[in-house]
Amino acid sequence: MGTGAEGNGDVKMNDNKKNNFPLSVWEVTMASTVVLGFLVGLMVVYLTMPVSDYSFLKLPRTLEDLQILRDHLEDYTSDYTTQVLLGYCMVYIFMQTFMIPGTVFMSLLAGALFGVFKGVALVVFTATAGASSCYFLSKLIGRPLVFSLWPDKLSFFQAQVASRRNKLLNYMLFLRLTPTLPNTFINVASPIVDIPYHIFFLATVIGLIPAAYITVRAGLALGELQSLGDLYDFNSVATLFLIGVISITPTLISRNKS
Repeated sequence: MGTGAEGNGDVKMNDNKKNNFPLSVWEVTMASTVVLGFLVGLMVVYLTMPVSDYSFLKLPRTLEDLQILRDHLEDYTSDYTTQVLLGYCMVYIFMQTFMIPGTVFMSLLAGALFGVFKGVALVVFTATAGASSCYFLSKLIGRPLVFSLWPDKLSFFQAQVASRRNKLLNYMLFLRLTPTLPNTFINVASPIVDIPYHIFFLATVIGLIPAAYITVRAGLALGELQSLGDLYDFNSVATLFLIGVISITPTLISRNKS
């Protein structure tokens, strides 16, 4: 009898070990296929570029890395604009899709290479495309991952969304404009808490413009930046919060009336 009990205990422990990884084989296959698609696209862009030393091509992690990348890419942007644009878009969308840190450097790079207006348009487009890709990928395979990584934060987000269904766009705009919740978490958790895609899309497109403008404009004077903290001075942060408060005001008014 003791042996049987111990055997059952071993089975449960083995089952728990098997269930520690939150994704199934099919879900890992889906994510791997998306990664492979991005890698193939980047390889195509790389093969259409002239033969040269591309050792400088790496994701920037510091402002120094970014300045080196900017200095090299400036030589290619005028002659190989299409390839540089495609490569930039694919890298940015890939980073947004898989929540890879460092998109702020990519936004600075857009300003340094393409100027304010083209840079803002490019950043908003790629950030929205990447957020949308993350949204749909999460809708397919993200539920176990989000429940495993952020159970408390997900419960908070779900409760807030449920209480603001009538003014959901305003609330999503507020989240995009302010650092209340990380954008990466919003991207992956939105389909799980049943935020409709059209609401998610509109809030992303509109809500990212102010921060994109601040970051892209800073990219014009990349050499003057000492740290990423220089991007958001008190006036910039206060402006974003003011816009965010204005966006959520209709929600607060309707809740008070109810």
